[in-house]
Amino acid sequence: MTDSLAVPAPTLADQPHAIVERDGVRYTLLGTAHVSRASVDAVRSEIASGAYDTIAVELDPQRLAALTDPEALARLDLVKVLREGKTALFAANLGLAAYQRRLAEQLGIEPGAELKAAVADGKERGLPVHLIDRDVGLTFKRASQRLGWWGRAKLGGGLVASLFADEEVGHDEIERLKQGDLLESSFSEFAEDSPVLYETVIGERDRYMAARLRQSATAAEGACEVLAVVGAGHLQGMAKHLREDTDSPAAVRAELESVKEKSSFPWFTLILAFFVIGGFAWGFWRGGVDVGADLMLYWVLITGTLGAIGCLLAGGHPLSILAAFIASPVTPLHPALASGTVSAVVEAWVRKPTYADFMALRDDVQTIRGWYRNRVARVLLNFFLTSLGTAIGVWVGGAKMLGRLLG
Repeated sequence: MTDSLAVPAPTLADQPHAIVERDGVRYTLLGTAHVSRASVDAVRSEIASGAYDTIAVELDPQRLAALTDPEALARLDLVKVLREGKTALFAANLGLAAYQRRLAEQLGIEPGAELKAAVADGKERGLPVHLIDRDVGLTFKRASQRLGWWGRAKLGGGLVASLFADEEVGHDEIERLKQGDLLESSFSEFAEDSPVLYETVIGERDRYMAARLRQSATAAEGACEVLAVVGAGHLQGMAKHLREDTDSPAAVRAELESVKEKSSFPWFTLILAFFVIGGFAWGFWRGGVDVGADLMLYWVLITGTLGAIGCLLAGGHPLSILAAFIASPVTPLHPALASGTVSAVVEAWVRKPTYADFMALRDDVQTIRGWYRNRVARVLLNFFLTSLGTAIGVWVGGAKMLGRLLG
């Protein structure tokens, strides 16, 4: 496996690129700037040259759908997202979309237009087109797990802040983006740069996409000339892995697609349940019915009221507020339930989001008023604020119970 010494085609002469030959296949890696019209032209020119029998693109199905099917969001089952616990991932995708929209409005070109062009032109010429990037949801999960608790908190806070941001993207950031990667720039918008973030968003994906390239070339019988359109920030890393990696592509994919499972034993929930229920029992035993009943009333009123206030602040429907009040004292003691989920599901059921809400979502989340006007955004706000109110209620209610037991 060697780097080709062939003279690059004229269309590649002034573009970042690398050519690697391995196992009878020549991989031409074309490094692009995700916010450059010149990159769009270079991609189209290369594909039009007829020199390639396979096209590979730095996309996953979800990102391709976002680029090519703007109405895909409107077909989303929001209740299913809530029930499956994917609310945070959905919010992260909104943050990415908001950042990329700011770039598009500022620069006059859709971020990733050259990737979209590569897919469209490749299919138009009847060439096999392979999406070689890792699912963005997996990248987000692996990055958030490796950042640790404080890093996740900063990332989450940055995501929320980005949804309201409307200032222009800085010149230095745009210049880095021209030489880097769209996801890296997006994540860096939400959290400070860190070695862990870089390794997950860039380093791991370099190795992953190189493995996918080898796997795709093997699956496509007769593939000898492969054009891979990737962000310029991936060029050197992918070329290195194409030349040097010896692990099977399937093994590399399995390793980099794995997500560490959360502990199956809900220690915190069990300890909290033991404290609360045990506190009730202790109150009834030591102080009689009056003390025990007071402790139960403290817990229900404090957690229920604060959860309901969170829902109220989110503009929840009266039935959603009632659901929050009922669920907040109970869900902290159950490992599979969350008051925010219960309240948000009721909100989505009572005020079912419309097609227009989904289509206007990316614009509406740019303003506080839009969050309350848009039914999809309001369901998300309901989830987060109800959950926050319940969490505060757990600590306040727990402290109140402890004070009464020790008093």
